[in-house]
Amino acid sequence: MKTITKLWILVLVLIALSPIGILAPQWLKAGAAWGEWGAGEIKELVGYIPQGLAKFSDLWKAPMPDYEFKGMENRPLRIKSAACILSGVIGVFVVAMLVFTAGKLFTRGGK
Repeated sequence: MKTITKLWILVLVLIALSPIGILAPQWLKAGAAWGEWGAGEIKELVGYIPQGLAKFSDLWKAPMPDYEFKGMENRPLRIKSAACILSGVIGVFVVAMLVFTAGKLFTRGGK
């Protein structure tokens, strides 16, 4: 099996496992997923918002906050899990297309 095929299989497995990020905090009663805190959650955890975070926290708005579509906040967990997987598929597709396009542009210029 080619290395690229193995890589794509690994990516698909990781996408399929992505709902664990939704389920684990609920199972463990841990709050938000580790490292995915917003400025408000950081303030709750450490008592203040670091200056750099406060300055740049509104710079980027996620296209799919919390890995779900608009209006899905009160849906069952299985629906949220499906949305999380679809979010992963969309994200991988967008990144793959950007890398593919950049590769084509850079290799064309070098010939």
